Amino acid sequence: MNQTEIRFLEGPHSRLQELKFTVQTMIDLIHGLRALHFIGPCITIFGSARFKEDHPYYEMTRRAGAAFASLGFTILTGGGPGLMEAANRGAKDVGGRSVGCNIQLAAEQLPNAYLDKWVYLKHFFVRKVLLVKYSFAFVVMPGGYGTLDEFFEALTLIQTHKIHNFPVIIFGREYHQELLDHIAIMKKDATISEPDTRLYLVTDDIEEAVNLIREKSIKQYGLKPKRVTKPLRWLFEDS
Repeated sequence: MNQTEIRFLEGPHSRLQELKFTVQTMIDLIHGLRALHFIGPCITIFGSARFKEDHPYYEMTRRAGAAFASLGFTILTGGGPGLMEAANRGAKDVGGRSVGCNIQLAAEQLPNAYLDKWVYLKHFFVRKVLLVKYSFAFVVMPGGYGTLDEFFEALTLIQTHKIHNFPVIIFGREYHQELLDHIAIMKKDATISEPDTRLYLVTDDIEEAVNLIREKSIKQYGLKPKRVTKPLRWLFEDS
């Protein structure tokens, strides 16, 4: 092994750089926790930023966001355009609360116009922690790599009992059919178990999704209206 290989295997960062990254990550997480502390029980909706307002998936997501907000949940998204905007817009259509957990990118992704509140974060993994933390259901709309990453993250956390068995709902059966076929292959080859295929609902029926959330989120976890907790001004908290 030559000297170049030895240096490569030592790793790319010094201890000081690793400490700096750890502190920056902690600051990013605390910033997110403080910003979202008062948003209440949420339904997180994942979906592509690339579908425009005239696309059928946009309209479906908007109607779904409205239906879930009407149950009393805050609608939480990545805060960007496309189907994230549609979900937040649906919440605003019915007077519900709409929150975005946005990410800082090289090509800046601006918050959409239908947010009551949003937070900017530096790291995708911190954003995923926050999108999961406040949610009592996860809704997967058609999307790309990011949407599927968030979908399988939620499933993995439920499968491994790191979070409760919250509803995971996939909209767009036709769009996701090949993904569902691959999950069937995983089941056939025993890389997942039979119960794992029951961790999610596939539907294009918003009312079916609403009924599942009523049963598995509201009823199962005893959610009910309660007195609103006010921010502590001496901690510089903001509702």
